[in-house]
Amino acid sequence: MRVRVSDELCRRIESDIAEGRLLPGDKLDEQSLARRFSVSRTPAREALLRLANEGLVKFRSRQGATIASMTPQRAIGMVEILTALEAEAAGLAARRMTVAERTDLREIHEQCAQAVHSGNTARYVELNTAFHQAIYAGARNTPLADLVTETRLRMRFFRHQSLSRPARLAASFGEHALIVRAIETGSESEAQQSMRAHIIVGGNLFADMVASIKSE
Repeated sequence: MRVRVSDELCRRIESDIAEGRLLPGDKLDEQSLARRFSVSRTPAREALLRLANEGLVKFRSRQGATIASMTPQRAIGMVEILTALEAEAAGLAARRMTVAERTDLREIHEQCAQAVHSGNTARYVELNTAFHQAIYAGARNTPLADLVTETRLRMRFFRHQSLSRPARLAASFGEHALIVRAIETGSESEAQQSMRAHIIVGGNLFADMVASIKSE
């Protein structure tokens, strides 16, 4: 299936946000985006509107579009939502994952170990996404997966930055180990508890990072 130009622009802008090349408050406009990506202004406009719908971009009168900022209060609220969603997904995965899916989750976890030992943050971030997505798939609840994916997208830059800390990388891996064990043994309550603790730790870092950036 052919990828729309505006969809590709969205993907690249989201990547810039996640990796810190675009920061909260940075300005975006159709003309500069069209020039940068060698496209017309129409797909650039479509991309900005879509990102605004996703909460990543904000339009202001006479100022155009900017990368959305976030208040500490909103950050805390999003962490609370993400914690509940992720815990539910882990619990369902413990009940519903097939043997093959559990094996795949274990393999991703072992690859994470290699990334931690080598200090490869970019690789760990990539595998961390795969780890959580494997759990969403194993939960077999599409509406839940959509909600958690949307919430994570809005927190993407800050969560990416939190994993750039070596100590957090190792701690995250250790938390993953508890989640994997709970899912492999089919313990729904343990999977929920382990995932909840995992998200809360990362969530506190997220809220602290938001508080350190000037809010809107």
